[in-house]
Amino acid sequence: MSDTPILDSINEPSALKSLDHDQLAQLAAEIRATLIGTVAETGGHLAPNLGVVELTLGLHRALDCPRDRIVWDVGHQAYVHKLVTGRRGTFSTLRTYGGVCGFPKRAESPCDVHDAGHASNSISVALGLAAARDLRGTNETIVAVIGDGSLTGGMAFEALDHAGHLGARLIVLLNDNEMSIAPNVGALSSYLARVRLDRRYRRLRDDVESVLARTKVGAAMVAAGEAAKESVKQLIVPGMLFEELGIQYVGPIDGHDVGQVQNAITWAKSADGPVIVHAVTRKGMGYSHAEDRPDEFHGLGPFSVETGKVTGSGPKPLSYTAVFGEAIIAEAERDERVVAITAAMPAGTGLTRFAERFPERFFDVGIAEQHAVGLAAGLAHGGQVPVVAVYSTFLQRAYDQVIMDAALQGLHMVFCLDRAGLVGEDGPTHHGVFDLSYLRAIPGLQIMAPADEAELVHMLHTAIEADGPVAIRYPRGSGRGVALPAEPRVLEPGVSERRRTGADVELLAIGRMVGVAEEAAALLADRGVEAGVVNMRWVKPIDRTAVLEAAAAPLIVTLEENTGEGGFGAAVLETLADAGATAPVLRIAVPDCFVTHGKTEVLLEEIGLTAGQVCERVTSRLADLADAKGAPAYGSAQARRRAR
Repeated sequence: MSDTPILDSINEPSALKSLDHDQLAQLAAEIRATLIGTVAETGGHLAPNLGVVELTLGLHRALDCPRDRIVWDVGHQAYVHKLVTGRRGTFSTLRTYGGVCGFPKRAESPCDVHDAGHASNSISVALGLAAARDLRGTNETIVAVIGDGSLTGGMAFEALDHAGHLGARLIVLLNDNEMSIAPNVGALSSYLARVRLDRRYRRLRDDVESVLARTKVGAAMVAAGEAAKESVKQLIVPGMLFEELGIQYVGPIDGHDVGQVQNAITWAKSADGPVIVHAVTRKGMGYSHAEDRPDEFHGLGPFSVETGKVTGSGPKPLSYTAVFGEAIIAEAERDERVVAITAAMPAGTGLTRFAERFPERFFDVGIAEQHAVGLAAGLAHGGQVPVVAVYSTFLQRAYDQVIMDAALQGLHMVFCLDRAGLVGEDGPTHHGVFDLSYLRAIPGLQIMAPADEAELVHMLHTAIEADGPVAIRYPRGSGRGVALPAEPRVLEPGVSERRRTGADVELLAIGRMVGVAEEAAALLADRGVEAGVVNMRWVKPIDRTAVLEAAAAPLIVTLEENTGEGGFGAAVLETLADAGATAPVLRIAVPDCFVTHGKTEVLLEEIGLTAGQVCERVTSRLADLADAKGAPAYGSAQARRRAR
């Protein structure tokens, strides 16, 4: 191995084509070291990227990017792609505020074709690019890179079906990192892959069949041979599912062999119509901790390279996810009807221990949120109480099912939306800032958000004891450190909780913003402003009494970690309007934009959701209102009492 680093000289993917076998091996080692060292500092998706080093190098050696186009599914495995497409110098800023995004980002490079972050859409986007290419009459190559996990999503199969129908030139590079091909057919499949890549075999086969077909006997032989070949292939060839859809299949190939990947993609470029190249890889390849624990190293925070253990600043309160995981076990022990459903995220949603404790009552449907909700509907029809645990941003993918299969039926189903609000370094594709808006419009669906982890326990119990569909949304990360209840209680629907009284302004807050409202109220008190704080608890049904009582104050302030478009603040305004009440309202929410990536506390500061910023906005609005009335701006409650 040369002492001269190779990665430092790679500023564009074309530079990869001049490297020989030994140089490629050295480059792969350097890339793995860079991935491990960087993610150890910034956190991120390590195991998926370690598994696609050679696959990415082979892909780029066969293509001419950015002329040729690569669409990455999810995009959490595109770090290697970023390193070889001009972002090596800034890669140390990965997932930090203002730095390199952890997912493909068109604004970063012309080699990033589509901003990604959710699964199963790459083949659809790539097929659209291929169709546009054909309409223009150009000839660039379009490749969709999709993992076997993403292939469980229905959208991927919809796109494959359409690709076979259109017959467009398109390459689907299937990254299979679960070793799902049985060993007894592995050697045969590898042989078939080599044969299919050999142009001489293809020409010989076509020539022989052409000659035989000129006679009746020969034609019968060809027909019989084809029938026999098809019957055998049905039994032994893993790609027949794709072949039956009209998509040529190549593989499985070794995804850790740059040459095999390059040759397969090069051959697929010459094929007429769509081709699937099936590459087998190992998640976490080259780093023992990630190879041994690929699930843990799929996505993680900063860690020690030597030990593989996540680093931290000491003990923290339980996360909302962990609290939910324990609470649902307790509920299942009380009520045998409770079942849990997740879409490929048992650990991420806190259901790992539930799956161990109640394996027969646990369903992991893979990356298939639509099916998760449809399955839950059937379970509910059958007398069970299904709890669908899903990230807020991923439930968007099953919106129609929430409306049609849950709410329209009036079924008792519980949706537990983890990662609601800002989620930090994963960025705009993962921020759960739309759920209050998209769920609030659905008839019959109740929506809650806990102010702390203890309230989450009560809300889960309330939802399971309720009728009809119920959604609970809660944030990523640690709770506030409050003691958990020994026994949960049922919360009365549409009834809030007053946390603080004050005559100058009423702060109506939901979820994590209740804590921010309490901190802001303390800051306002230092300025002589008496602020009341109400933990609203319910977005739907909203506490109408609390809202109308708040209208008696000089100013109502609503706080939510959700877009202001159609969210909790909008619900307060609608409540006032429906009652014919008038009151000044200041809505503080996520602005109408896609929030970037970075630490959550940095992002909250950027969008104005910290306690100090709330204090400033409230005092400014009170001053404006006072100027309009010619009244004192601060200490107005005391001034009114003195005037009386």
